[in-house]
Amino acid sequence: MKFEGQNFASLTAPSDRVLESRLLALRSYGRHSYASLTDDQGNYLQVAGGGVTCMVERFDASSSARVRAFHDKSSPIFPDGTVLSFGAGELRLMADEWFQASAVVEIFLCFKHCREYPDNVHWRPALSPSAFATWPANGSPQ
Repeated sequence: MKFEGQNFASLTAPSDRVLESRLLALRSYGRHSYASLTDDQGNYLQVAGGGVTCMVERFDASSSARVRAFHDKSSPIFPDGTVLSFGAGELRLMADEWFQASAVVEIFLCFKHCREYPDNVHWRPALSPSAFATWPANGSPQ
């Protein structure tokens, strides 16, 4: 596994503790606003934002499919179409696509350890095919 992020040193095989620490350091503003974790097959999980304003996507290398995470409870604060601004640009999210950082940590640990995702996390095709096109071509995130 390789962990990369905005203004983070790239890590190969990060410990759970380091992964958690870096994910909890993310903010939609400031030095660290996105990160990714990539496995040996090229599948990856990426997050944008931080704190209570996180968005998670997953890429399957074998099918080239990118899906976005959503959960069972829509945000009463962020209605459909609310913009998430972060270091690589802006994304419009659905009300059920906003995650807290603690949930993002759990999703990343599930990916890292090839475990089932939490029951309340679901996946659907990402709405914008070029959502992360502005992220650096040299790696983090994809």
